[in-house]
Amino acid sequence: MSLITAEERDKLFSTFKQEAFHLELQDEYHVSIEDGPYAKWLSGEPDDFAWFRPWLEQVHALATTGKTIRRVRVVSEPVTDYIRWELALTPMNHEAGEDIRWLPRRRLPDGFRFPAEGHDWWLFDEDTLAVTHFRADGRFDGAELITDPAVVGEAVQVRDRLWSLALPYADYRP
Repeated sequence: MSLITAEERDKLFSTFKQEAFHLELQDEYHVSIEDGPYAKWLSGEPDDFAWFRPWLEQVHALATTGKTIRRVRVVSEPVTDYIRWELALTPMNHEAGEDIRWLPRRRLPDGFRFPAEGHDWWLFDEDTLAVTHFRADGRFDGAELITDPAVVGEAVQVRDRLWSLALPYADYRP
């Protein structure tokens, strides 16, 4: 399996035509750019969100051209501090144009199976799946690009099913 870097994966945001969809399955992430802001949030310190602005600006630019960015976060309850932090940030995502829904694991149908061996993934235009692989310490290791129509088709079906089960941000109360 060949993995690409985060930077290489992120180039897909400049080439997709209609929609990018992100499935998040972890209850905690270890992202270098978030380490400081998350620690500040945990200690109640203010944040200027300079670290978050590039993403928000990118989402806004894409949304103004009619492109869609959606995300489903499948979460355990009670939620972790990290998920509470993500909940606190979500209004900024929405304001920029990203639609995020929340799905408590308890609402998953019995026997529900995630494609890509239960890894997180980005689905671009229903033809490219960028599967996230993490190192043992929880940090990003790389993304595996999959264009096999059968695997991508399964991801499309899972996206649609989870989207219909997930709760809009305004309705989710952990």
